[in-house]
Amino acid sequence: MAVTVVTMEVGNDGVAVISISNPPLNVLTVAIIAAMKEKFSEATRRSDVKAIVLTGKGGRFSGGFDISAFQKVHKSGDVSDSPNESFDLIVNTIEGFLLYSGIRVLLQSVVLYVIVKIAEPVVAAVEGLALGGGLELAMGCHARIAAPKTQLGLPELTLGVIPGLGGTQRLPRLVGVSKAVEMLLFSKPIMSEEGKFQGLIDDIASSEELLRASRLWALGIVERRKPWVRSLHRTDKIGSLSEAQGLLRNAREQAKRTAPNMPQHLACLDVVEEGILHGGYAGLLKEATVAKELVLSNTSKALAHLFFAQRTTAKVPNITDVGLKPRHVKKVAIIGGGIMGSGIATALILSNISVFLKEINSEYLLKGMKTIEANIQGLVTRGKVTQDKGQKALSMLKGVSDYSEFKDVDMVIEAVIEDVPLKQKIFTELEKVCSSCCILATNTSTIDLNVIGEKTNSQDRIIGAHFFSPAHVMPLLEIVRTEKTSPQVILDLLTVGKIIKKVPIVVGNCTGFAVNRTFFPYMQGPHLLVNLGVDLFRIDRVIRNFGLPIGPFQLQDLGGYRLGLAAGKEFANAFPDRTFRSPLTELLLKNGRNGKSNGKGFYIYEKGSRPKPDPSVLPIIEESRQLMNIMPGGKPISVTDKEILEMLLFPAVNEACLVLDEGVVARASDLDVASVLGMSFPSYRGGIMFWADTVGSNHIYTSLKRWSEIYGSFFKPSRFLEERAVKGMPLSAPATSSPKSNSKL
Repeated sequence: MAVTVVTMEVGNDGVAVISISNPPLNVLTVAIIAAMKEKFSEATRRSDVKAIVLTGKGGRFSGGFDISAFQKVHKSGDVSDSPNESFDLIVNTIEGFLLYSGIRVLLQSVVLYVIVKIAEPVVAAVEGLALGGGLELAMGCHARIAAPKTQLGLPELTLGVIPGLGGTQRLPRLVGVSKAVEMLLFSKPIMSEEGKFQGLIDDIASSEELLRASRLWALGIVERRKPWVRSLHRTDKIGSLSEAQGLLRNAREQAKRTAPNMPQHLACLDVVEEGILHGGYAGLLKEATVAKELVLSNTSKALAHLFFAQRTTAKVPNITDVGLKPRHVKKVAIIGGGIMGSGIATALILSNISVFLKEINSEYLLKGMKTIEANIQGLVTRGKVTQDKGQKALSMLKGVSDYSEFKDVDMVIEAVIEDVPLKQKIFTELEKVCSSCCILATNTSTIDLNVIGEKTNSQDRIIGAHFFSPAHVMPLLEIVRTEKTSPQVILDLLTVGKIIKKVPIVVGNCTGFAVNRTFFPYMQGPHLLVNLGVDLFRIDRVIRNFGLPIGPFQLQDLGGYRLGLAAGKEFANAFPDRTFRSPLTELLLKNGRNGKSNGKGFYIYEKGSRPKPDPSVLPIIEESRQLMNIMPGGKPISVTDKEILEMLLFPAVNEACLVLDEGVVARASDLDVASVLGMSFPSYRGGIMFWADTVGSNHIYTSLKRWSEIYGSFFKPSRFLEERAVKGMPLSAPATSSPKSNSKL
């Protein structure tokens, strides 16, 4: 077991090297901070110490504060549980000031400290990464020497908080306001090479020479050959007041557009401005106050929940905890080179997994190969992948027109159209041509895996690998198990998911699996509301204001109506008691509309411009309303925006309750991750179940019950939801019943 320690070694040159050791990322805990302060205190007492170098062991400086401290604060509601070392550790201990005898002089409500200076300069020797509190620690030192390719960043805003160790004050003083705002608002890390160019890093030295170079720099400060710089006191990078305020004003406008429901962005800019207007120390005081306020915000609670939930998805009971070892998957065959197949192939070859792409003829094969090349080139153009890596990836791709290469592959992924007889035929053929240990996977999004594999004798190695489009970009991978899928096959696909940088979630076998099943009411509910007289463009606007990137009608435009009709039929067959059938989609197709693919849907799609509401669709909607004839008294219903939001999302919550009750997922937090990564549910709301618990099970249940009495069984609340509401239990609380079958979790 790794031991958490802070050590100090004093060399013959009079430099004390203080090292943080808390593998694997050297995160800062209360114990680490206390030990650091003790070592600094010891160093200042020793007469043989001239200077100090602060570093991290194991090739990493520090990954920042231990985020689990947030969970403790969120549970207790006591912000004192959140460590605040901005003054005691950074200002007083490292940067160069000590509290003298604890004397405080109060003047006009401002705390002033009587201080004495420390004689020893501190240099940070940074390698691997310095993120969050780790970078703030380094910025508090008098100089920073970094190894090549070291990652530097302040990602706190992604957790709903702001930097709390002085990052909002020191970063603008080191790199300038413009670059600091970019790094803060976008949580955008930079490498040490750029850090040196920007002024964040003083020099770069190889890993082998890092400590030596840092010691020499520290001695240079002692001997006055190098400047003794307290970054909190610098103003040369701030620029003129008008320029700085102009940059912050523009940043605020951008934050309002791109993060309208997240308070931490504007709060961060306010704190930065406080330091510019009134000095770094005043900025630190405001930073400490605002940081404590934000850590208790709903946004912080939601984002912290999601952070830990995402790291839990790969822990699958009776799969990852029984001592199985994953097999190496080096060669994969993909059947079908359409949008999904080519996207999956792209993701695999970018992770050094060889791919054989099979299509039914040379024309389709060439088209699939070109799509993969275009995917790679797009990533290169956007700077996501280097030209060399792109070329290497393409060298791992081979197009084939038959099964001759399949005998040696480790896995096959079928990605053809949603046609049951075709899929059954393919899997029957695969059983004959592939080795007996080859994993047989399907990318189906809705079809029951037992149906796909019913004509084979290899159901123990049949598994669902449901990627989301575009597969090389979207981070979620649903791994679908049946009652017969072997644990080894599940573990192997989990490992592949991690290798190709996906977030894998293991789910049970049912129509729609976890994500599409949970959200099928969300896609049908808008049609119910439209046929009740609600304006469709208002519905989309309400959903966008809630935080999803696009509304359900624009989403249907993107997917195409035929795909929506096919999926709708699957859900109607599986869940006839809670399916809403609307003629609207068929009427759109009848009128020559198929969404974005032909430029005509609910919106107008023109190259180079944003989608615009298409008023010419309104007569088609009116025709649908006439056919359905469900408006009470023939008049449109009157609903608020809040009611529209709830009538769309509460049925999805209800379906999520059924998914949980049936054991389709292992835990509620898996649905939270899936909803964010698969359906773009706003991350700052924590996911579908986390959000539902903030709303309250009783309100959701009583609302659905009332609507079901007025509008029918589409809104009928589930038994699971009713029980939780009656008992006052969170919907996300673990179920007490045991899983019903091995296909469930």
